[in-house]
Amino acid sequence: MLANLFKSSKLSSFNGGVHPPQHKLESTRAPISVLTIKNAQQVFVLPLRQHVGKVSKLLVNVGDHVLKGQLLANADGQMSAAVHAPTSGTIVSVQDQLIPHPSGLPDIAITLQADGEDRWVEHHAMDYRSVSKREVLERLREGGVVGLGGATFPSHVKLREEAKHPVDTLILNGAECEPFITCDDLLMRERAEEIVRGIEIMQYLLNTKECIIGIEDNKPEAAQAMRDAASKSQILIAVVVVPTVYPSGGARQLIKILTGKEAPSGKRSTDIGIQCFNVATAYTVHRLVNHGEPVISRIVTVTGKVARPGNYDVPLGLAVGELVALAGGAVENTEYIMGGPMMGFTLPSNHVPVVKAMNCIIVGKPEIFPEPPPAMPCIRCARCADACPVSLQPQELYWFAKSDNFEKARDYKLFDCIECGCCTYVCPSNIPLVQYYRYAKSEIIALDKAKQAADIARERNEFRLHRIEREKQERAQKHAQKAAGAKTESAKLEAAPADAATKAEEAKKAALAAAIERAKVQKAEIAPKNTEEVSPQIQADIAAIEARRAEAGLAEVAPQDENN
Repeated sequence: MLANLFKSSKLSSFNGGVHPPQHKLESTRAPISVLTIKNAQQVFVLPLRQHVGKVSKLLVNVGDHVLKGQLLANADGQMSAAVHAPTSGTIVSVQDQLIPHPSGLPDIAITLQADGEDRWVEHHAMDYRSVSKREVLERLREGGVVGLGGATFPSHVKLREEAKHPVDTLILNGAECEPFITCDDLLMRERAEEIVRGIEIMQYLLNTKECIIGIEDNKPEAAQAMRDAASKSQILIAVVVVPTVYPSGGARQLIKILTGKEAPSGKRSTDIGIQCFNVATAYTVHRLVNHGEPVISRIVTVTGKVARPGNYDVPLGLAVGELVALAGGAVENTEYIMGGPMMGFTLPSNHVPVVKAMNCIIVGKPEIFPEPPPAMPCIRCARCADACPVSLQPQELYWFAKSDNFEKARDYKLFDCIECGCCTYVCPSNIPLVQYYRYAKSEIIALDKAKQAADIARERNEFRLHRIEREKQERAQKHAQKAAGAKTESAKLEAAPADAATKAEEAKKAALAAAIERAKVQKAEIAPKNTEEVSPQIQADIAAIEARRAEAGLAEVAPQDENN
């Protein structure tokens, strides 16, 4: 039902595009050749960075013996991918080596010398429907699954369900629009059912409502093989044939063709409910989940100046020169192009290894890639604008990049450029426009990083100054509290003598009153007896004596009380 719906519907189109010579028939005449490892001295170089994101964490040391499929470097965080041994052998070095990169600069890599036994580490399949989706995603992360269309974005990140941006449509990219490259074509022809098994796992993880495979109309055998495999699937998968025009294999362009939708500038396809993967990525998902095999090999198209152009299932880490030699090509004094002629780049050496991003090696020859003529001044013909698949103004971007006006280039959406090379291909002045755009992008990224570092340094300095000011205020507050406490204690000490004098006066009065009371008691105790019937004269004498005694007693008590 879904396939019929797409057959009867009208496909959309994108702006621009070109039709360069295909050169695909040369490498599609033979089936995929699987390279086996028989040489005990074979050496494999495995860069720790074969993906977008952080470099992998090294887990082995020089001298360690490892088995095929063993984890050599683990993913460092979510935006990273693991690296595994392509065969059994011994780690002989961990150091910087040349890698396949436009910069030509070395990077950290593991060198593995095979033992010729090709023994697997213990591995097993996963029943992905009986475990949580999080466990499946973790298995993909540990298995080193990345986008094999060339971007090498970690697949476990793209396969996460997001509540904010739910994915309704899963698109599998089988367009393979770049000239010379046929690895996906042969993969779909020969391993279609395994690709469909991988699509089923992806659909389960994303919980999408529809799945579409887009294939250019110059691959009829691949389209038919995928239709046959999709018809046996438990989920609905539409196989849609799209017109052959470069770059229909770009993710945004294929999405526009199949759905008519277009992600806004600066946004992702998930913002419009669509996720896109390469068919080779789906195949590796199947091999990992249903067979327990991590990504240790990939299919590479070898074409150009070789005796046996074709597609080879190659262990990662094999030297490009050795692969070309197996295809009957010259090894010395030859130009090697990684990728296609439109978006590829010249390799710095034939000793660089095969990596996950390497889908094609073109051995150059003058009749295919003649020396480009010298660049002439821009005549503002606007052919580049007509050919641009993302509707940019390439001639304006060229002027901004040439004059180092990077902010203006950014304003003209430089980073929407997919570097497809259509503008360079149609330019009558032979200006290498894409090279200028790459230069401008690299400069802007460097400036942004420098600005970010400066912002971080400024924030740290502001935080330091704030901390110093806060500590200064805290110290001042403590000193103020201490001074206030000392003043209170001083006031208490000053008030203490007055309080003591008052207490002494009160004690003196109390002592005098007590003495008077004691005198009265004593007087009562020493009163004379037998005086009731004496004569008045005797009573008068007694009274006089008592009066003198009383006066004498008071005189004695008073000095004693003063001393107290």
